[in-house]
Amino acid sequence: MTVEQVGDLLRTRRGGPGSGTAVDRPPAYQLLADDLRAQITSGQLRPGDRLPTEPELCAQSGVSRSTVREALRLLASQHLIVTTRGVTGGSFVSHPSPDQLADSFSTGVRLLLTAAQVQTAELIEVREIFDVPAAELAARRRTEEDLGVLNAAMFDPAADSLDTMVAAQCSFHTALAAATHNSLYELLARPLYRLCNDRELGESGSPGFWAQVGADHREILCRVVAGDAPGAAAAARAHLSLLKEETYPDVSAEAGPTAG
Repeated sequence: MTVEQVGDLLRTRRGGPGSGTAVDRPPAYQLLADDLRAQITSGQLRPGDRLPTEPELCAQSGVSRSTVREALRLLASQHLIVTTRGVTGGSFVSHPSPDQLADSFSTGVRLLLTAAQVQTAELIEVREIFDVPAAELAARRRTEEDLGVLNAAMFDPAADSLDTMVAAQCSFHTALAAATHNSLYELLARPLYRLCNDRELGESGSPGFWAQVGADHREILCRVVAGDAPGAAAAARAHLSLLKEETYPDVSAEAGPTAG
């Protein structure tokens, strides 16, 4: 869709001649942002492409400059564009950032958890969907570099602080996802590990709990090193059982009735 077509669409949605009267129409800046976003996500506008200038967008879409600026601010807040100043400045389509996407996703899910719209049991189920296949894929695809990163995430419950162990737990699972060498898998899994570590661990883990977490990590790593895909999957599944039983004792209650 060209910018001129965007303008036609905006004028139609705003209730131009023969278009009828819309009920509860979104504001004009939202409509413009939606159409520009569609061009970005469809690939019509590629990372690094420059958007039309504000005056050009005003002329082509038939909206005011303040409306254009609000639409651009919305796209910038969603990390879809970046705006620079100066002679060579303007608004450009952003290059995708896995960290920004992960932060946005984990923040959104954390809000849903806080509002009780997502249950803890549901979070654990999603972890099981990701963690077990990740260990299996890592055992098949890991490189020496992957093994070095995983080994660096080991910790000693007798010597390390709680903060160190929490960080190591997150680093280990993030590295395991990276060892799958599937960039989309890693992108989807990374925010879950950030989120789960906030809730699972904290200050609630007993010394015995952390000792078992460390042992689980070493067992998973041993299986990955050996290239034992079924063994790595089984070790990951056992690790999740520990997290479920020790950290989420109420998971069974939250999960609701089982089929049978």
